Amino acid sequence: MRTSRVTTVKVTRRGQTTIPLEIRQQCGIKEGDKLIVELTDKGILFRPVPNLLDMAGIDAEYATVEEVKKMIDKLREEY
Repeated sequence: MRTSRVTTVKVTRRGQTTIPLEIRQQCGIKEGDKLIVELTDKGILFRPVPNLLDMAGIDAEYATVEEVKKMIDKLREEY
């Protein structure tokens, strides 16, 4: 379980800031990773964009690989 830690960071004039190393390590954020930035009722939430390979098979209960490929091909044709 992650422990709550409060850290102060500075925002540059270009709107950039640095996520502290300990937090990046705990969240598995590496150089080049993309983050989702979301405004919530409690403030700003940063979440890593899920890696497609990590999500392989996540919806296996809903369709086979072949069915998904057919759906994608159909959507591409409609687009």
